[in-house]
Amino acid sequence: MRELGIGFVAYSPLGRGFLSGRIKSVDELHPEDFRRKNPRFQDENLEHNVGLVERLEEIAAEKGVEPSQLALAWVMAQGDDVVPIPGTKRVRYIEANAAAADVELSEADLERLDEAFPRGATRGDRYPDMSRVNL
Repeated sequence: MRELGIGFVAYSPLGRGFLSGRIKSVDELHPEDFRRKNPRFQDENLEHNVGLVERLEEIAAEKGVEPSQLALAWVMAQGDDVVPIPGTKRVRYIEANAAAADVELSEADLERLDEAFPRGATRGDRYPDMSRVNL
C-alpha cells in the first residue's frame, strides 16, 4: 500500500471493544450483543485473549493511560498513512479515543507492545462462520 501511496484505515482497532479492557466475560454483554457469537469472545479463545488484554492494561497503567488509548496510539504509530476509526456510542469514549493522539510511544514502548502482541497472538476467527460469504 505504501509503495502505491495508499493510506490504510484500521477498522475496529479496539477489537470490537475488547482492547478497552472492559470485557472479561460474555456474561457482561447484552443478551443480543453480536459479540456473544464472535469466535474471539468464546470459551478458551476469550480466556486467552483476556490474558493478552491484561498485558495491554499493565503497560497502559505504567504509562498512565487507558488500554484503549494505548492500543490506538500503537495503531497511529504505524505511520502517517495509517488511521484508526474506532466506533463508539458514548461521548466519553470519543473523548478518550481522541486523547490517544497525545500518547507518546518510544521505540522501547513499541517493541514491548509488539513482543506482547505478536502477529497471530489472538485466538478465534474475526467473524462467526454464518457471516462469511462463499464465492
